Amino acid sequence: MDILLNGQKVELPAGLAEPDLPLLWALRDLLGLTGTKYGCGVGACGACTVHLDGKAVRSCVTPLSAVGRQPVMTIEALGGRTSPHPLQRAWELHQVSQCGYCQSGMLMAAAALLKRNPRPSDADIDAAITNLCRCGSYPRVRAAIHSASALMRGASTPDNNRAPRAGGGGNVVTT
Repeated sequence: MDILLNGQKVELPAGLAEPDLPLLWALRDLLGLTGTKYGCGVGACGACTVHLDGKAVRSCVTPLSAVGRQPVMTIEALGGRTSPHPLQRAWELHQVSQCGYCQSGMLMAAAALLKRNPRPSDADIDAAITNLCRCGSYPRVRAAIHSASALMRGASTPDNNRAPRAGGGGNVVTT
């Protein structure tokens, strides 16, 4: 079985790439791409978010049989040290990462959002970013997405004035 991964055709090892194997395990265990994280295994947390044909999907509940010929993009293809994606630049500017575990999934969900909606409102962001973050970085995520949006629309620098609001943030998990 082969898949189109990060712009390249990749052959998955015969006998190991069963149709019901979750995409997450194909990426991590068979291909060694560990940027996509295992979080919950039931599609609830979003740590495993990747793009499938440009849409954010939870790879822990996406079987290889659902991938077919659709292109898959992982965090490894979003950007890098020498050419970071505007979201990665904004993430750093707004110091989004705390422990960092959920961040690759958050970035992939945010990239899919900005691709379909280049100027999202706070409500759009809250609706699209359903990923869970134990550290509660939601206000910074929102601010970073707004900054990246500005960069992607041609602003020379991110909007530094969109600081996170105290207490603001969607998807806050309480116990």
